[in-house]
Amino acid sequence: MQSTNPFTLNMVRCEKHLVLPTVTSIVLVQNLYDILFQYVIDAHKEELLKAFINQLEEHIKSKSRTPFSAPLEDLEFLNEGLEELRLLNWMEVPVTVFALEIKDTDDEEIREAVIEHLRELMIVRPVPGTNLLYVYPSNLPY
Repeated sequence: MQSTNPFTLNMVRCEKHLVLPTVTSIVLVQNLYDILFQYVIDAHKEELLKAFINQLEEHIKSKSRTPFSAPLEDLEFLNEGLEELRLLNWMEVPVTVFALEIKDTDDEEIREAVIEHLRELMIVRPVPGTNLLYVYPSNLPY
């Protein structure tokens, strides 16, 4: 990474997330949908569940070496389904959200290089479609 493109990380907030266990598969995701569907009582919550499952599938398909997680606040629609996730070994962890600002450029290649550099230093996952990064505790098994 070149030092001619400095960047800054601005801490945005701290959140509690549920993190997917390290061993998983697309089959598990389909089973997870079936398990959680029973806790969804209206069409709006079903759409939220489908969006969550789609994010999970995309993460697994990407073969990312980073954790998949979702803010607890975003999963509250599951009600008792949150307890099901915990029973399936999903862990509740503190996640710090940072905004990545790259000075003087919107170049995606530079952004990816910065993220790769950060991955050498910490457990980090970009939030799709934003300039936000989830930074996980260093003791997670990833």
